[in-house]
Amino acid sequence: MTSFIESIGERIFNIFNVLLMLMLAFATLYPMLYVAFASVSDPHALMKHAGLLFMPLGFCIDAYRAVFKNPMILRGYLNTLFIVIVGVGINIIFTSMGAYFLSRKNIMLKNGIMFLIAFTMFFSGGMIPFYLTVMDLNIQNTLWSLILPVAINTYNLIIMRTAFQNIPSSLEESAKIDGAGHFTILFRIIFPISLPVIAVMILYYGVEHWNSWFNAMLFLRNRELMPLQLILREIIIMNNTENMHLSVGVTDVVPVSETIKYAVIIVATIPILTLYPFLQKYFVKGVLIGALKG
Repeated sequence: MTSFIESIGERIFNIFNVLLMLMLAFATLYPMLYVAFASVSDPHALMKHAGLLFMPLGFCIDAYRAVFKNPMILRGYLNTLFIVIVGVGINIIFTSMGAYFLSRKNIMLKNGIMFLIAFTMFFSGGMIPFYLTVMDLNIQNTLWSLILPVAINTYNLIIMRTAFQNIPSSLEESAKIDGAGHFTILFRIIFPISLPVIAVMILYYGVEHWNSWFNAMLFLRNRELMPLQLILREIIIMNNTENMHLSVGVTDVVPVSETIKYAVIIVATIPILTLYPFLQKYFVKGVLIGALKG
């Protein structure tokens, strides 16, 4: 009798969990579905619609035609791709070198250096000193102002350092006996066996660069250098879609402006959505590897 009651309780608990997970999945997925449906809806019908949206209202791709024919969108894509590719490369190199140094044994003042690095996670100089530093480096109004000042993220550095600490020291000692230097040990021994955590770092840094717009707003004055997210912000928040209608001959500006906003969101999100499944298998494993030790 007791086992029968327990089995009923377990079934109720499992049903509740499944329903809760389905609700959370729907709440997470629906905003993206709403944007996708709205981007291909008829603009006049969308303007009249209120409430939830579970399917496109008609079918119209004028918004996507305007987006892909707008030169600023293409230019923003190219700028963002440069920032992501070059930035992630610099991030991985600098972060791995810092993590390698901090993960070695018998390093003088290692604990003090680690304390100072971790201190920056809780206290920083603020926006004005950061801005003045970039100005003094004379890299303002260049794409390097969006890459070099954020070359190392402290949280990512700690994850990678912890992962490197878990690698057996015997590998390093054997490499030193064979005459390998620190760069050889790092890039030819530690890197290949740390691919899960490297993949996580690529994902973290890549998403961070792809979504970044605030630093671009601070340091860039030339519109030709603006990344995609800053252009997206301008279109959505500042409602600057007038130039996008002329390329497709749209005269009814106000309704199409609404669908253009949704289309730009989809266009800006698709690359990250297509990249993530290829890195997902490394994601959980890499984070767990970096969280075994303090």
